[in-house]
Amino acid sequence: MTISNETKVGSLTAIAIVCLILGFNFLKGKTFTGKNTRYTATFFDVLGLSVSNPVVINGKQVGSIYGIDGGKDMRKIAVVINMKDDVNIPEDSYAVITKSLLGSVQMEIKLGNNTTAFKKDGDSINTVATSDLVGDAMKKLDPVLFQVTSAVKSLDSLLNTVNRVFDPAAKNNIKGMLDNLNKTTGSLAISAASLQTILNTQTGALAKTLDNVSSFTGALKNNNEKLTQTMNNVEVATNKFAKLDIEKTLTTLNGTIDELKSTISKVNSDKGSLGLLMNDTKLYNNLNATSNKINLLLDDVRLHPKRYVNISVFGKKDKTEALMVPLPDTVNAPYLNK
Repeated sequence: MTISNETKVGSLTAIAIVCLILGFNFLKGKTFTGKNTRYTATFFDVLGLSVSNPVVINGKQVGSIYGIDGGKDMRKIAVVINMKDDVNIPEDSYAVITKSLLGSVQMEIKLGNNTTAFKKDGDSINTVATSDLVGDAMKKLDPVLFQVTSAVKSLDSLLNTVNRVFDPAAKNNIKGMLDNLNKTTGSLAISAASLQTILNTQTGALAKTLDNVSSFTGALKNNNEKLTQTMNNVEVATNKFAKLDIEKTLTTLNGTIDELKSTISKVNSDKGSLGLLMNDTKLYNNLNATSNKINLLLDDVRLHPKRYVNISVFGKKDKTEALMVPLPDTVNAPYLNK
């Protein structure tokens, strides 16, 4: 039976594809028996760990990394472990990612001391912070170089932070602050010049004020004796005033005021000559009548002088009747009642 070349090529191609698939799955850590035990470990940093990287326990590979998923957040990265060997992993075991000096990355499971409870298929394994063997080696080989490298990393982080801080908006704000600072310094310079003008020892306002104060104090110094004499006089006057018997004087003054009040009350009353003179109408009427009679007598003497004085040798005596009422001018006098 002759097999055609096309059949040979097709068979070889199919075998190659099957081998390729089986080899790829084998590299990914999948077994062909179908009995795969898988665990999950969560890390914040996987140090470049990838699918199919080995999983070792005490230096022996017992499995491989089956999958790595950090989601959209990438803050926590879940790593799926596919175990090819049937190993009892205690509950207090933990996983850690290590990086060798040559740069290869692997996961190591540190077995715990619990001998009664073990992890089951699909459980999660506790994790610890990932360690860098290169960094540890550099710490041991050259601490100074390691510190310099750490400082460079810190400086790089600082520069990145500064670059993020100094965005265009922040730069504009800083520019505005510098402009305001320039204006402020200009104002301070002007204020300093004004202050210098004030503090000028020759023409400054402060110098003139100090001159005036000096002149005033000089005048006080020149008149010190007069001021002392004045103060002495004031002291003597105050001493004399303090020695006065003010209480006795006030008592005498109160007595005088009481007597004055008594006198005024008597004047206002109808007792005594002065009180009767001011308050009794009879005396006024008598005085008024006497005044009228005196006026009548004077008018009669003025009109008939011969009746009272007769010095004529040949004349004869005036026999006219005497006046009975005052003359009209006397009647209209201001001291008579109309």
